[in-house]
Amino acid sequence: MFYNLRRYIFLYYFITVLIFGGGFWYAKDSARFVDIYILVIVFLILIVISGIVISKLSIEPLEEYITNLEELSRDTLHELNLPISTIRTNVDMIEKKLTDEKSLKRLERIKTACDMLTQRYNELDYMIKKQTKREVVEEFDLKELVEERVEFLRNIYYDIVFTRDLESFVINMDKIGLSKVIDNIIDNGVKYSQNAKKIDITLKNKILSIKDHGIGIDEVVLLRIFDRYYQNDDSMPGFGIGLYMVKRFCDTNRIKLNIESKKGSGTTIFLDFKGC
Repeated sequence: MFYNLRRYIFLYYFITVLIFGGGFWYAKDSARFVDIYILVIVFLILIVISGIVISKLSIEPLEEYITNLEELSRDTLHELNLPISTIRTNVDMIEKKLTDEKSLKRLERIKTACDMLTQRYNELDYMIKKQTKREVVEEFDLKELVEERVEFLRNIYYDIVFTRDLESFVINMDKIGLSKVIDNIIDNGVKYSQNAKKIDITLKNKILSIKDHGIGIDEVVLLRIFDRYYQNDDSMPGFGIGLYMVKRFCDTNRIKLNIESKKGSGTTIFLDFKGC
């Protein structure tokens, strides 16, 4: 589709330039000198009209493609909601009748997988709203959000101990975007704490701190840690965009982001919400 579109636009542009160029020089040679300025104005108007036609040819198919993609995403999102709800409802019903420990553990894994699907559902809904410029800001208690994210991640990182010291703090912000920020920071803390299975989370005086007890970060690396695609250890999974997304979100929402780390002693990331 877009290959043919590029070809058509190029041909239109090339032919238009040839016609305008040839027509201008022919008219210039056959016209009196006093008419040159009028001739230039006429050809400038024709060039502007040609530019409008080119932009129309370029943008309209792209707009149609994006609109169709958004509609497909919304329809898919709507269809996903039913099986997720069905799985959750039936799991809850089955759980009430089971007493076998092994079966209950298997059921717990299904519930965790369902929670992960729900998370992806919410993120897809969030991305659609962001793309269509819809308002995603809401009022919520940051303490409750942190508790919610810890409970969700505990099911994934079951061997990690999460310590929490949290004060209530109501803010008005993009809740799903902030959830992704918290998840990314904790995920990085777990990833680089292979031997120390502990994450400390504190929320005091409008400052959220997330501390791991892992390998720490060298001072030279700290200068690049928020760069896009940068990874300190290439053997680790991921693409190096997690902390870049964290910084971009913080900059957009006026959250002051700080990081303290010492090689071999772990890393603490601070999110200061006082300026929000």
